[in-house]
Amino acid sequence: MPRFLSAHPDARLIPLPWQLPLVDWPTDYLVALPRGISRHVVRFLTVGAEVVAAKELLEKSALHEYRMLQDLARLGAPAVEAIGVVTDRLDADGAPLDPVLLTRHLQFSLPYRTLFSPGIRHDTVSRLLDAMVVLLARLHLIGFLWGDVSLSNILFRRDAGEFAAYLVDAETGELHGQLTDGQRAHDLDIAMTNLFGEFCDLEAGGMLDESLDPYALVSQIESRYLALWAELTGVEEFAGSDLFRIESRVRRLNSLGFDVAELDIRTAADGSTLTLQPKVVDAGHHSRRLLRLTGLDTEEHQAQRLLNDLDTYRARLGLGQTDEAVVAHKWLTDVFEPVVSAIPPDLAGKREPAQIFHEVLDYRWYASQREWREVPLTDAVQGYIADVLSVLPDEVIASDTIIHPETRHLANPFDPSQGFADDDEEAPFDPWEADAADPDVELLPAHFDIDALRRKAEGPGTMSR
Repeated sequence: MPRFLSAHPDARLIPLPWQLPLVDWPTDYLVALPRGISRHVVRFLTVGAEVVAAKELLEKSALHEYRMLQDLARLGAPAVEAIGVVTDRLDADGAPLDPVLLTRHLQFSLPYRTLFSPGIRHDTVSRLLDAMVVLLARLHLIGFLWGDVSLSNILFRRDAGEFAAYLVDAETGELHGQLTDGQRAHDLDIAMTNLFGEFCDLEAGGMLDESLDPYALVSQIESRYLALWAELTGVEEFAGSDLFRIESRVRRLNSLGFDVAELDIRTAADGSTLTLQPKVVDAGHHSRRLLRLTGLDTEEHQAQRLLNDLDTYRARLGLGQTDEAVVAHKWLTDVFEPVVSAIPPDLAGKREPAQIFHEVLDYRWYASQREWREVPLTDAVQGYIADVLSVLPDEVIASDTIIHPETRHLANPFDPSQGFADDDEEAPFDPWEADAADPDVELLPAHFDIDALRRKAEGPGTMSR
């Protein structure tokens, strides 16, 4: 009888065929989903209405990764959720089998290879690199040494005009009170080496645009990371009369999506200069504010876009003197919920609600520019459904992805992520990826543009609905 180690036991896991190696599991237990490259056998399992990722690996590694993922969850880091570890597995002949680490499938997430296709835009690759760099910096801030940074170990979710990155493999991770500069540099070196190999692999497979050079892409990672880390943790010195720069630094960090929990401010003996250093920085500035006001749990850039729309709504109705929480409730019921409710049930799996709302706002902006008038939000929703959403691929588990062996056959019975043998259609065309760019997002072509953040901090604007 296998042994289950789990903080939240699920009795539905017990009847599964743990006496079989994952590679031999019957297909009626599996879900065909895209996944990254892994040195371990990985399968997606159906457990009731949920989907669970199962990875077969050595017991020491499985237990270590399980506890690392639990620690990351406790610290609020962006990572997949650990469910448990199945150990003491024996096959039909009594021979031992490797343990299985179970994690909850991250809804609406995609591995990097799914996001790459011939002709992918340069700024999309740039946004993926930015998301990875932000993830690495966030992990380093809490003292997590990854040890195996790569795109294959990351899942991406759409986050308004950007991407949000989640750690999906903590097998080599270590948690420390604080990382040294050498440890951070070690992780950065690993990232650059691994990503160069992944980009070369994409290039060899014809999935990387010919104009994108793997070496040039990788060379950007270090400069982006160093610029971000300097902004998050660097010491800033300025004249004692320039006290406004304290608020400016905080607003720049907020623009990056970080809250400052503590500032170390020191004044020179003669008062001529001040030195400022953020001591503790927490990610999720905008998402926490949106959650507090509306109860919506979103990604950081989605939250920023929704809050900008909320602020615009407040200004248009002249509610500047009304309590913010009251305005937020009115916006939620009058603006956000009608947009989300208008989405047909059969299209609800295309995007998260917050992402749908963001894309509707973008669609409305483009339509208004095209028609030289302010397109009503209700018209924009219907146009978005017809022109964009209806032709997008699903990014959530749908009922037709569950394998029914009596009607469908896998292209590769040992890897359900490769889909079905009778799938001869081309991948769905994503017009949002092909045509649309968020008009309010300042793209960062080669590095984090801290000067742009300073300009935004000095004169922040609001996005138009």
